[in-house]
Amino acid sequence: MNQDRQEELLPLVDENGNITGAATRGECHNGNMLMHPVVHLHVFNGKGELYLQKRPEWKDIQPGKWDTAVGGHIDLGEHVELALRREAKEELGLEDFSPAALPPYVFRSERECELVYPFKTVYDGEVCPSEETCGGRFWNMDEIRQAMGQGILTPNFEQEFEKLFGKNSL
Repeated sequence: MNQDRQEELLPLVDENGNITGAATRGECHNGNMLMHPVVHLHVFNGKGELYLQKRPEWKDIQPGKWDTAVGGHIDLGEHVELALRREAKEELGLEDFSPAALPPYVFRSERECELVYPFKTVYDGEVCPSEETCGGRFWNMDEIRQAMGQGILTPNFEQEFEKLFGKNSL
């Protein structure tokens, strides 16, 4: 059975991305609010639809909900764009894409605190979801609008989408 590696060592950072220490994934996700960096990639197709991945039921955060196409922790000592490319390849098989950086921000939930480095890209190639996801598909803006606030999408995705693309995108 798949499961998150609770002993995985993650960097701790301040709001500017400066490394201040390290902690395990389990420590970062247990409510201690230890800020750790993550990458997100929003994958649009040429029709303006947005790919969302379905989180597997075994995930320790927001299992079974629809989320950003690619999302993952930055490893200790890893550069942001290398983490983005690693996660995109691991989760969706994406290798040949041009990411555009969006403004980083801090996300807080009841269980964790993340410094999020979001990116977007337009990609019309083949998407091959791995076992790290429970599949995924492209959504049009009407579908996303109807799903907002219904407990279908992760709260992080909903907040990030509105912050980065505005309610007018919906």
